[in-house]
Amino acid sequence: MGLLTFSINVTLDGCVDHREGIADDETHDHFTRLLDEGGAMLWGRTTYEMMEAYWPLVALGEVDAPPALKEWADKLETKPKYVVSGTRSEFPWTNSHHLTGELRTAVQELKDNTPDGVLVGSGKLATELDRLDLIDEYKFLLHPMITGHGPTLYQGGLPGTRRLELVEAVPLSNGAVAMHYRRAA
Repeated sequence: MGLLTFSINVTLDGCVDHREGIADDETHDHFTRLLDEGGAMLWGRTTYEMMEAYWPLVALGEVDAPPALKEWADKLETKPKYVVSGTRSEFPWTNSHHLTGELRTAVQELKDNTPDGVLVGSGKLATELDRLDLIDEYKFLLHPMITGHGPTLYQGGLPGTRRLELVEAVPLSNGAVAMHYRRAA
């Protein structure tokens, strides 16, 4: 069984707005390494649509992008992508699949069938999955900024505190810190 890992950019005040954070080569290299380590991506519809509108164009060379972004786009193109959505059922981007059925069961089956693990990159979806006790690890890229706005990490709350164990903290030269935690035993 693979692990379900929640990975996202987050600022010091918990903002997970995709327009915030440091979007440089080092950041994209970090997320490309995470993508290489995992077996599949899992997103909610909103995140999928945001990604679908840009990254396939980069992979096709229709948008100019530096090499680090092009590498991310190329790898994302081939990676299996699973989408949770109650309002959309067609996902035409390469290797995209609609995850259907009861959320707990469907995600557990995805974990069971993906030995290299699944990366969750959607804040709202991750909150729901954490409420179901399905998230095993957290890999946050903590950016050195305070934005003063949302959306924020776990904005909808959780039923209880999650105790975590630090696996690794790696500072990047751009000031961000790659934080890797797992659920405490």
